[in-house]
Amino acid sequence: MVLFLGGFWCMGIAHELPQGQALVFCAGLALVSIALAWVMRTAGGATRRNAKDGYGAS
Repeated sequence: MVLFLGGFWCMGIAHELPQGQALVFCAGLALVSIALAWVMRTAGGATRRNAKDGYGAS
C-alpha cells in the first residue's frame, strides 16, 4: 500500500518540481507498477492458476 500510494504521490508532485520532472514521474509510475505486480504474485492470489484448477492444462 505504501508503494502504491507513494507512486501516486510522486506522480502528483512531479509537475511542481523545477527540475527532474520526468525522472520523478517515471519513478512514481515504476512504484505503482511494482506494487501492482507484487500484489498479483502473492501466494493464494486470485490471479494464480495451475493445472489442478483446470486452467492451463494442455
